[in-house]
Amino acid sequence: MARAHDELFHVTRAYEELMRRYQRTLFNVCARYLGNDRDADDVCQEVMLKVLYGLKNFEGKSKFKTWLYSITYNECITQYRKERRKRRLMDALSLDPLEEASEEKAPKIEDPGGLDRWLVHVNPIDREILVLRFVAELEFQEIADIMHMGLSATKMRYKRALDRLREKFAGITES
Repeated sequence: MARAHDELFHVTRAYEELMRRYQRTLFNVCARYLGNDRDADDVCQEVMLKVLYGLKNFEGKSKFKTWLYSITYNECITQYRKERRKRRLMDALSLDPLEEASEEKAPKIEDPGGLDRWLVHVNPIDREILVLRFVAELEFQEIADIMHMGLSATKMRYKRALDRLREKFAGITES
């Protein structure tokens, strides 16, 4: 009985240290991917629970950070799909019509929410690549592993996403 208690104590301490170390970045990744703090909080809680219960099964075949962001990515995808289905239903029922801005200007990254406003102009997969690269500061190979993509495909999507943003905001970013 004492041994089980000791193991639980060590797992709990390790979990607390890992969450202390990664929680802020984890939340930032979720918030940028999902576009709002409420969903990011929910997903972070879900990720933390999955990490807590899965920690004893972590085999160390990849870096912990890669394993953590794989779980995060999968949870964000699940949440994003749920929200997208909800929006489609709302749109189909004409309950939440989207308003288009009449005059669009380039958001400044340093403005509050600036990066988020840039990221809405790329598709969800490219958005996740950019978030993992800029917010989580992961290497391309780690991103490729998390997203179950080849390294060259990951780099190509990253480059194309940046090119799309440059084209979208060319000439108006200086204003």
